[in-house]
Amino acid sequence: MATQSNVAEAADPERGSRRKSDVRQEQLTEIACRLFAKKGYEGTSLRDIADEAKITKAALYYHFPNKEALYERIVLESMQALVDSVREAMSRGKSPLDKVRLFMESSADFLDRSRNSWIAGSNAFWSGSEGDPRAGAVYLRDEYEHLLRDCIAEAIAKGEVRKVDPAIAGRMLLSMLNHICRWHSPKGRLSTREVIEQYLDMAFGGLRATPKR
Repeated sequence: MATQSNVAEAADPERGSRRKSDVRQEQLTEIACRLFAKKGYEGTSLRDIADEAKITKAALYYHFPNKEALYERIVLESMQALVDSVREAMSRGKSPLDKVRLFMESSADFLDRSRNSWIAGSNAFWSGSEGDPRAGAVYLRDEYEHLLRDCIAEAIAKGEVRKVDPAIAGRMLLSMLNHICRWHSPKGRLSTREVIEQYLDMAFGGLRATPKR
C-alpha cells in the first residue's frame, strides 16, 4: 500500500530526492561522529568515513564539500541540542541552586544519550586543530556556560551559596562534566547521572565529615 509520503514523492520527485539526501546525510554524520570521537579530528580522514559508510569518496563529497563542513555540522548540532536540553530542564528549577543541579544532571543525561557527539564537540575546543569550527560554536559554548554561571551568581545573591567567584565555581562544575568521558565507562557500575549526583553531593556538601557530638 502506498503511503502518504510515497504519494508525495511520486508527485514531486525533487522532494523525494531531497528527503533521501537528508537521510543519507544523517547516516554520514552519525558515522563521522563515531569516528571523530574514537580517532579525533586529525586522525579521521574522509576516506575513513567513506569506507565505513561503504560509499566512494566522491559520493561523500556530494553531501559535504570537505571534512571541515562535516565536522562543523556535528559540533554545531550537538552544542545546540545540549543547550536546548539544559535550558528546558532548568526551567523546572524551583531555586537557583536547584537549577544548578538540573543543569548538571541534564548535561549528564545528554552525555549518556550522545556520548560520541559530546566527545567530538569537546575536541573542537581542546584539540587546537585548524579544522575546529571554533568561530561557529563558541557562542553556543558561551551560552551553555553562562546558563550555569548565572544560576551560581543568583544562588550567591540569595544566600544559597557562600560568596565565591561564579566563574571559577562554574569552571569547577564544568570540569567535572568534561572529564567524565575520559575515564567513565557506560558499562560500569554507575551511570553518568549517578556519577554527577555524587560529584554534586561533594561539591555542595564538601568532603569533610560532620564532627561527632
